[in-house]
Amino acid sequence: MPVINENGTPQESAAPQGHIYDMIIVGGGPGGYTAALYAARAGLDAVVLERMAAGGQMALTEQVDNYPGFDEGVDGFTLGEKMRRGAERFGVPTRMEEVTSLALAGPVKRVETGGGPLLGRTVVLSTGATPRKLELPGEEELAGQGVHYCAACDGMFYRGKPVAVVGLAPDAPAEANYLKSLGCQVVYVSPHRPEGLDGDIPVVRSGAVAVQGEQTVTGLEAGGTVLPCNGVFILRRAVAPTDLLPNLETADGAIQVDRSMATNVSGVFAAGDCTGGPLQVSKAVGEGHVAALSACAYLDRETSRITTTEGEKT
Repeated sequence: MPVINENGTPQESAAPQGHIYDMIIVGGGPGGYTAALYAARAGLDAVVLERMAAGGQMALTEQVDNYPGFDEGVDGFTLGEKMRRGAERFGVPTRMEEVTSLALAGPVKRVETGGGPLLGRTVVLSTGATPRKLELPGEEELAGQGVHYCAACDGMFYRGKPVAVVGLAPDAPAEANYLKSLGCQVVYVSPHRPEGLDGDIPVVRSGAVAVQGEQTVTGLEAGGTVLPCNGVFILRRAVAPTDLLPNLETADGAIQVDRSMATNVSGVFAAGDCTGGPLQVSKAVGEGHVAALSACAYLDRETSRITTTEGEKT
């Protein structure tokens, strides 16, 4: 994590020795790989760090039907692999390593991973919106096999079918309403009846739930009763970026960025779900593009500043 001085201000990173990348991209999702693609085409030396699989959370999506260019849709894993290969075609490698800490202050940023430290002049955060794990029984085993976290992403697969919504986030009622508008047969599960939920959606008041099924979801146990369903949407708050990066400015659990996708930390940009909704592939791709171009402009300014300063000293 960034080192903090006694007065509460970030301590500037020391100028460590070793290879220094122009850009380190944390997260190999749509935003991260788009940033990698544009960084490479601009001639930057970049690397992508991803702990799970190419595509990040998107890789768990059974079918992506709302991203342009695929007339029959594409599964998230395949799309992630295509994005990875596209970045590698222009020379950006992917390192399958988990990031354990970051020191982002100063002109050279330090990213600690399970494989050792990396140094970079800019960092693009494309960490996604990771759901807080409650370790519900059956959740991990059936993730992507009937357990989902985004109604807009996966709701279309359940049109005309029964689904259960575990509502644990402020926007969960709106997502449940959206599922109903698609034609899903929705049951809402929550300890309390939420505000804004469609009055036609039945509510089961329960705080204890468990996902049922072997190879795929068959039901949700709530309050001692099993609700038969084909899909379970667990809608809860994502891990706030401040849980991982305490010096970043955030709002409503999302990293605050300006129109250039710059954060409040110099040389650090963000793209994709970590900057807030809508949590869509196309939005992440656009932000990754902007983040990469902004990082290029930042590096140009820094190079010009250093050159001018050195010229004034001679």
